[in-house]
Amino acid sequence: MLPSAFDVLGPIMVGPSSSHTAGALRIGRMAAELAPGSIKAATFTLYNSFAKTAEGHGTAKALVAGVLGMDTDDPRIRRSLEIASERGVDVDFTLVASAPDAHPNTADVTLFCEGGATVEVRGESIGGGRIRLTAIDGAPIEVTGDLPTLFIRHRDQPGVLGRLCTAVAVAGVNIATIRTTRKAPGADAFTVIESDEVIPVELLEALTEDPEVAYGRVLFIAGARLEAQGTFDEDFSCASALLALAEEMPGSIGAVMRRREIALVAQDRLANAEASVDSAMAKVAKVMGEEVRDTLAAPRPSLGGFLDGEAKRVFERERALTLLGGEVEGRAIAYAMATIERSDTMGVIVAAPTAGASGIVPGSLIALGEALAEAAGLPLLPTVALPRVEKALWCAAAIGAIAQGNASVSGAEAGCQAETGIACAMAAAALTQMLYGSPAACLNAAAIAIANMLGLVCDPALGLVEYPCQLRNAGGVAQAFCAARLALSGVESPVGFDEALGAMDRVGAALPATLRETAGGGLAQCPSILARCKDCPRI
Repeated sequence: MLPSAFDVLGPIMVGPSSSHTAGALRIGRMAAELAPGSIKAATFTLYNSFAKTAEGHGTAKALVAGVLGMDTDDPRIRRSLEIASERGVDVDFTLVASAPDAHPNTADVTLFCEGGATVEVRGESIGGGRIRLTAIDGAPIEVTGDLPTLFIRHRDQPGVLGRLCTAVAVAGVNIATIRTTRKAPGADAFTVIESDEVIPVELLEALTEDPEVAYGRVLFIAGARLEAQGTFDEDFSCASALLALAEEMPGSIGAVMRRREIALVAQDRLANAEASVDSAMAKVAKVMGEEVRDTLAAPRPSLGGFLDGEAKRVFERERALTLLGGEVEGRAIAYAMATIERSDTMGVIVAAPTAGASGIVPGSLIALGEALAEAAGLPLLPTVALPRVEKALWCAAAIGAIAQGNASVSGAEAGCQAETGIACAMAAAALTQMLYGSPAACLNAAAIAIANMLGLVCDPALGLVEYPCQLRNAGGVAQAFCAARLALSGVESPVGFDEALGAMDRVGAALPATLRETAGGGLAQCPSILARCKDCPRI
């Protein structure tokens, strides 16, 4: 099942990293939801990429913010350590730089609650702000949030599991999956039930009345994929299926993706699914409009000090440098750089599909949208939607959904080719649609973009999402414009998008760990960068 459009164009979050900031926050928040009481202290153990880049990505602040109950777009995240101290919550961190058996982005969160109760949760951030829980109190589980999920902590005694299942059946809830784990016979056990229906509050209350049940929780992992109940006509799993739908319906790729989102939301019995998805996309477009202009108007230094007004300097020179490229492309590059600057000051941005690559899609689409508005004599006002931008965002979301569902958008898993490369493909397809390219041309543009970004490593200097990330967003814009130009000129890639995506996935798996967001290789290990370590931000 491919993700929702808003798992691709989202989350709306405080930067600088979707996997290391937004994903980390969600791990902390899920741990807090499982806490058996009021939280008095928390310890965090960060592994692999989480450990190596924790300081520059705000991971520590994000984990604590999640434990304190904040959302991914809460501006207080940057102050979470201070807020925890003010609330009397003690926090402590341990960094484990090498744990071969753990996912690259793994965190253990142990919460100490009032009355002496504790809970330990292991979570993994799997890209784009999405997470999964893999252990509770040392017992292996797998909670992805793809379905409504019920978590029950109980004693391992005869008849308990039967009573739990009976209560679920009486409530009219169909069990999709059920897994029970225990530490030892007769000790604490954990039962995770995934259902096909929303879990009613009354069921949770009935379950917790059982004398052998310690407590129960309904788990919701923000950023989890929506799970389709059965099949629906608008669904697709790959680029070839998407193209077939666009030709059959007929319509643009963006139109197909919008219809798919409406169908997904309608399964949740929302009264007006169409209005809901249009409102959500309008919010994405609004935040993108704010993020591309914010640091152009008011530049400010980034967390690590690599960035401070570069976007404004590019923007002010765009008209003078048109001999090196079109004015629209120059503006798009400046907008992309401005987005990264906002993200790296812990400002609110849209991960598209990740925070590290968040400038490419909005920079490209908003710059072209403004040019189209100017050509049509329309005013450029924050309250006026730019022509074709929101429809193009649906197209970008379709490309990103295929990438998330069939490969990866995580730099820690597959290198920067999976972040800026996919963002470049999303922007290339969307630009092509904005200039009335056919669905086939849009997918061709995306394939060209992937080919031109293949093999790009992820080597954040000092573990920060600053250098070379901002420059690669600028380069991603240039590649997106190039790919769209080629596709609209009739230049065809001999390798289609599905095949190109498969090649990117294999290349990502072949990259050594040093080149996958660990700051252990590439530009991150150049002497000029290592010499700046005295200025590294600290937890």
